[in-house]
Amino acid sequence: MEDVVDDELAESQRAHWQDTYSAHPGMYGEEPSAPAVHAAGVFRAAGARDVLELGAGHGRDALHFAREGFTVQALDFSSSGLQQLRDAARAQQVEQRVTTAVHDVRHPLPSADASVDAVFAHMLLCMALSTEEIHALVGEIHRVLRPGGVLVYTVRHTGDAHHGTGVAHGDDIFEHDGFAVHFFPRGLVDSLADGWTLDEVHAFEEGDLPRRLWRVTQTLPR
Repeated sequence: MEDVVDDELAESQRAHWQDTYSAHPGMYGEEPSAPAVHAAGVFRAAGARDVLELGAGHGRDALHFAREGFTVQALDFSSSGLQQLRDAARAQQVEQRVTTAVHDVRHPLPSADASVDAVFAHMLLCMALSTEEIHALVGEIHRVLRPGGVLVYTVRHTGDAHHGTGVAHGDDIFEHDGFAVHFFPRGLVDSLADGWTLDEVHAFEEGDLPRRLWRVTQTLPR
């Protein structure tokens, strides 16, 4: 296992997403992802009021949470994507419930300890992050969540058709068309839930390939 993802790969991924969001504004459309719709219900049932979204992109899911009445802090390492999010928040008149920050999740999260009720990350944990970096990030999520807080995340897994193909970078990371993915074995999901309650691991498909993913829900003990 590699301890960290090569800096050159990490920077290439940052440039890839910045260029992609700039060239294709609103590339994922305005409708929220199915995992975000599900997560909003989970968060509401848990009594959550504020949501931290990691890898928010141009904001289709962050905006959904805001429209549903949550206060949202949206993080992404693409300033272009976040500018589109802010513009859309103003257009939808939910800007008072949305804040944004450019952030690389390889570094500690900017939120204070026990300061948020819920965290959402759609395909962020399976970006070009090493296993060690993923564990560190989930540790940061643990730190910023209040007791009883909920994490909902999605990741592509090793049953996906792209796993084992393309440019191999080690640590189950494979690159296709400039886009690197860390494919999750089930054991990694289980290990990331150490110290949490693992509520659900739901298998689903998305997109044209189709991509094969897990939607994972886990809760901090109160």
